[in-house]
Amino acid sequence: MRTILMALALPLLLSMQPEKPEKPAYIIYDSKGEEVSYSAMTEQLLEYDIVFFGELHNDPIAHWLQRELTMSLHASRGERLTIAMEMFETDNQLLLDEYLSGKIRETNFESEAKLWRNYQTDYKPVVLFAKENSLRVIASNVPRRYAAIVAAGGFEALEQLGEESLKYIAPLPFDYDPELPSYKRMLTMVGGAMGSHANENLPKAQALKDVTMAWAIASNYREGDMVLHINGSYHSNHHEGIVWYLKREMPELKIAVINQVLQGDISALEEQHKDSADFVIVVPATMTRTY
Repeated sequence: MRTILMALALPLLLSMQPEKPEKPAYIIYDSKGEEVSYSAMTEQLLEYDIVFFGELHNDPIAHWLQRELTMSLHASRGERLTIAMEMFETDNQLLLDEYLSGKIRETNFESEAKLWRNYQTDYKPVVLFAKENSLRVIASNVPRRYAAIVAAGGFEALEQLGEESLKYIAPLPFDYDPELPSYKRMLTMVGGAMGSHANENLPKAQALKDVTMAWAIASNYREGDMVLHINGSYHSNHHEGIVWYLKREMPELKIAVINQVLQGDISALEEQHKDSADFVIVVPATMTRTY
C-alpha cells in the first residue's frame, strides 16, 4: 500500500519542484564555463580581500546585482565592507564623504559632484545603501581632465601639473606595459574604426585611470576589510588593468574579478568569455539598456 501511495504522489512532488525560468535574465558561470548559483558565487567571494565587479555601464541587470551583492557581502562583513567606484573621481572624495556622513544635503552633493548621467537609476541605490549602513565609499577614478591631457600628449603632459593637482593621481612615475593584451586591443579596436590612425596615447590614458584606481584602493585599504570595486569590465577583465597595478602594489591581497557579457544564447558560456574573470555574468543581448 505504501509503495502505491508513493507512486501516486511522485508526479505531484515532481510538479512541485522549482523549474528554471524559461527566459532567465542572467546566468552566472565560473571561469571554465560551469554554471554557478548566485549564493555559491557570493560564498566564494567572501574568501577574497578585493572583488572587482566589471560591468557594462548601461546594463540594468549588472546594476541590480551590484546592489544585491553589496547587501549580501554586508550581511557577512558588516562595516568591514568598503565600496569603491570608478563612477566617482578622486577630487570628489570630500563631497562624497560629506554627503555620506550627513554633513551636506543630498541636493548639494548631487548638484556639485561630477555624477554620471545614469547615477540616479544605476549607482545611487548602492550609494544610498552605503550611507544607510555607514559604509565607506571610495572615489577611485582619475579626474577626467587629466586622462584627457594624457590622451592628447602622453604621460609627459602630466609634468605640467602642479603639486595640488598631482594629489588626485597615482604617484609619478608609474609603470606602463604597452604589451598588455588589453592595451594592445585598444589600439586594434580604435585603429579598426579610424583606419591606421590609432592614437597610441589612448591606452596610456586608460593606464592612468587603471593605476589611479589601484592606488585609491591600496591607499584606503584596511587589513581585514573587504573592498567591492565597481568598474567597467574592460578595466579588470583577465586580471589586467586595475588588477595588474594593484597586484604590483599589494601582491598579498586575494583578488577576484567578475565580468559581465552579452550573448544571444545564454545557456552556455561562449569560448571567447572563458577565463576572462573568476565569475562571468551572462545577460541576453536583447536586454533593455538604461541609456
